[in-house]
Amino acid sequence: MELFARLRERFPHLRLERDFSFARHTTIGCGGVAAAAACPASGEESAALLGFLLRERIPFCYLGAGANVLPADGRFEGVVVRFSVMRALDSDGETVCAEAGVSGGALCRFALERGVSGFEPLTGIPMSVGGGVTMNAGVREGHFSDLVDRVVGIEKGKLRLFRREDCRFAEKESVFQGGIAVVRVYLKGTPCYSDEIARRSCYFRVRRRTLPSGRSMGCVFVNPKGESAGRLIEACGLKNRSVGGARVSREHANFILNEGGSARDVKRLIALVREEVERKTGIRLREEIRYIP
Repeated sequence: MELFARLRERFPHLRLERDFSFARHTTIGCGGVAAAAACPASGEESAALLGFLLRERIPFCYLGAGANVLPADGRFEGVVVRFSVMRALDSDGETVCAEAGVSGGALCRFALERGVSGFEPLTGIPMSVGGGVTMNAGVREGHFSDLVDRVVGIEKGKLRLFRREDCRFAEKESVFQGGIAVVRVYLKGTPCYSDEIARRSCYFRVRRRTLPSGRSMGCVFVNPKGESAGRLIEACGLKNRSVGGARVSREHANFILNEGGSARDVKRLIALVREEVERKTGIRLREEIRYIP
């Protein structure tokens, strides 16, 4: 039986999409097609779906807002699991509870309205809460790891509560990158006047306006300790270098723009940049982006 039909038969109320386009749902705008995409509506439905996929050995991957990921070209005979309909937000004092599908913008607005500070550095980052926690998204002034109190995740088809120390946060890393799904997060900020939160949020919003426009994944490489990946790439003369339809941005060398290319073009350019920087500086850059499926 066709995969889409199997899912429909097993989960008649699950929101499903046949022939899911990665190019339409990622910020880089390239990649192939998946046989199906599934959007569970709750943690329990998510656990049931993931347990089924594991038992039946059906390939799957997760996709949040579609930033910081490079999907493969061709057809993926598996399921893209998305938490985009899980968007509940609540608060208890300075603790904000957000489901995985909440957007970064909605999270920051919610915190502002309730006078909870600490979320301002996340302003303007294209992400969902689930993806942001998984990637430990953020900027120099603050990351999700500074806010997370606990996380409800799904490991091997079972719901599990992760304390902050269980999350193993590091620079753009977490335990959730090992295949554990994030479905709900408890984030602890600090009480603050809304005017001050708005002022700081405006600072980060304006700063992000200087980043390159166009189809990209955001920053491609993690900054080495005490160094800037963009500065290293620029110093190696790689600004504006291209492979097929992929090009290193003229404005910020840690951005690769898709100008009508394929995922293969982007991947080849990433490899070229990494190898050239290592050859000239001895520093091997580590990708911040994730490859899917």
